[in-house]
Amino acid sequence: IFVRPTVGQVDDLLAEIKQRVDCQERVLVTTLTKRMAEDLTDYLQERDIRVSYLHSDINSIERIEILQALRQGEFDVLVGVNLLREGLDLPEVSLVAILDADKEGFLRAERSLIQTIGRAARHVRGQAIMYADTFTKSMRKAIDETNRRRKIQIEYNSQNNIIPQPIRKTANNPILTFLDVSRRLNAQQFEAVFEQVDDVPLEKIPELINQLEEQMKEAAKTLEFETAAKLRDRIKQLRDKLLGNPS
Repeated sequence: IFVRPTVGQVDDLLAEIKQRVDCQERVLVTTLTKRMAEDLTDYLQERDIRVSYLHSDINSIERIEILQALRQGEFDVLVGVNLLREGLDLPEVSLVAILDADKEGFLRAERSLIQTIGRAARHVRGQAIMYADTFTKSMRKAIDETNRRRKIQIEYNSQNNIIPQPIRKTANNPILTFLDVSRRLNAQQFEAVFEQVDDVPLEKIPELINQLEEQMKEAAKTLEFETAAKLRDRIKQLRDKLLGNPS
């Protein structure tokens, strides 16, 4: 984890991005405002960086498709305001950049910073850069907690003779059907997507029910009973639709 001044932060970030792009790695950048995210995206595009912008007007399925496109290397940098709610599993990301890290608030609170920094944790060369002019308590606590977790991971790897390896990307079909997307979601994410797809084709319902049943069992196994109950209710709605019963 690095903390750098905000003066010249965009040029510094551009240099860091170019290093990652040369290594075919991905970058996440989080800003505090939508305007800042838009301006940064335009700036990077003008400098031939393949970048996409994740904003609040994009629905849940489109968000998953954008994240999958990032993993597949269709672009290299994802800019957004709130990258916490994605449930992101992006092992190709080697750099997370946090602009205005010292501006206290929900998105720069200790827990949010820990989660954001963690987006690069799965990469063997994972790094986080906070751009800030002051050192807030939230920043200090987030750094301390991240270092504590990293120490535990290093000790575990040492005790079990584990050598971290780079993630090898597997080829995926770039055309994501609804069912393809649902398989990449955890139960909580699917809850959000389902609201967008009341018109699921009848022929897709049996396979979708099977997928939801697997997620429901997994949720129950991990004692997430509220999530399991929601999935159970969704399964019932789909079965009713399949049988032609009113929901």
